[in-house]
Amino acid sequence: MAADTFDRAANAARSASAGDPAAGAYAQACEQLNKEPRRWLVTGVAGFIGSHLLETLLKLGQEVRGLDNFMTGHRHNLEQVRASVGEQAWQRFTFIEGDIRDPQACARACGAPAPVQATCSGDGEADAGTDTTAGGGVSSGSLAERGRAGAGGPVAAVDFVLHQAALGSVSRSLEDPLLCHAVNVSGFLNMLAAARDAGVRRFVYAASSATYGDHPALPKVEQHIGAPLSPYALSKYVNELYAQVYARCYAMQTVGLRYFNVFGPRQDPLGAYAAVIPRWIAAMLDNQAVHIHGDGATSRDFCFVHNAVQANILAATGTDPAAVNQVYNVAVNARTSLTQLHAAMQQMLLAARPQHVPLAPHYGEFRAGDVRHSQADIAKAARLLGYVPTHNLAQGLRQTIAWYVEQAERA
Repeated sequence: MAADTFDRAANAARSASAGDPAAGAYAQACEQLNKEPRRWLVTGVAGFIGSHLLETLLKLGQEVRGLDNFMTGHRHNLEQVRASVGEQAWQRFTFIEGDIRDPQACARACGAPAPVQATCSGDGEADAGTDTTAGGGVSSGSLAERGRAGAGGPVAAVDFVLHQAALGSVSRSLEDPLLCHAVNVSGFLNMLAAARDAGVRRFVYAASSATYGDHPALPKVEQHIGAPLSPYALSKYVNELYAQVYARCYAMQTVGLRYFNVFGPRQDPLGAYAAVIPRWIAAMLDNQAVHIHGDGATSRDFCFVHNAVQANILAATGTDPAAVNQVYNVAVNARTSLTQLHAAMQQMLLAARPQHVPLAPHYGEFRAGDVRHSQADIAKAARLLGYVPTHNLAQGLRQTIAWYVEQAERA
C-alpha cells in the first residue's frame, strides 16, 4: 500500500470522527490534568513508550516518578525528554533505578510500605532500587530535590501507575522463557502488590495483542482469544488474569491496554530483538536491504506511539465505572502487510532523503511464535474510554522517519 493510499485512509478517518463527541475525550482529560495535577509512576520510564509517557505527563504539569533498570531502556531517552520539556518541567521528575523483580524497589516506587521480606544481597544489605541523583547517571541537576533527599526514607504514594516495564520480544521469550516469566509475570505481580499496598487509584498496564494467539478472526475483539503461541504471549495473558484477581479480591482498579505493534521516535533499532520499523529504518539509512521473515504477506496493525500515550492517559483518568477493570485494544483498526510497509517506508525515506537508494527486500523463513495476521477492533476503547487515534500509519511513519534521519545526520 503506497503512502498516498494511507493518506486517503487518514483523511477518511478524520472526517468520520470529526463530529464524534468522543474525539474530544483526550483533550478534555489533558485539560483537567493541567488544572489538577496528579502524581504518576511510569515503570520502564527509560524505554520507548515509557519515555513518551514521561514527556507528555511533564508537559501537562504532572509530577512523575520513574522506575527502570536499563535492561532495555536507555539513559539517552531520559536526556532527550529533558531537552524536550525544559528544566522547569524536569524538576517534577524523580527517577528510581531499580528492578520490578525486586519487591522493595516496587514498593518504594509506588510509595508503599516496604515488604516484610526483603531480598538480600551477599553482603546482607537489602537489594532495593536506588534513586538516581545528579551523579547517578541521568545528568546534573536532573531530579527534583525531594527525590534526591528521599533515598533512605518514605516517599508519597502515587495516584496512578502506568506499568510499561516488560521484556517485549517473542523471540527473546522463546530463547529464555525463565527470564520472560521473572520479569513479565513475577515483576508484574510485585508491581500489583506494591500498588495495592500504596492505595494507588488506578493501575494501567501494557498488555499485548500477542494474547490473541492462534484465534483466527479479524479484526481482533477483546473477549475472543486463542491459545498463546509463545512464552511472551502467555506472560501477558497471565498479567490480565492477575489484574482481574486483584480487582476482585482487593477492589483495585486496573486497566489493560493490548498494544498492537507500537512504533515511533526513540524506539531502539539495534540488537537481535529490535522491532521491525526501527530496524528497517536503520538498515535503509545504512544502505542495506532489509530482511523480511516469511513471504511478506504477514500483516500487522501498526500503531504510532502518540496513540498509545493517549490510551494510557484516558485509561488512568476516565470516570466511567464501566471502563475500569477491562482490557482494550490500542491500535488504529488497519492492517498492513510487511511488503506494503516496506514499500511505503522506502517511498517516505526517499522523500526525506533524496540521496537514498531503494533496495529490494530479502525474504526468508517464517519466525517461530509469530502471528500471521493482526488487526484490532478498537470500538470498545472508543466507546468506554473515548479513544480516537490521532495518527495513522502514514502520519506516524513520516514523523518517525524524520526523527531517525535527523539522528543519523547528527551522528
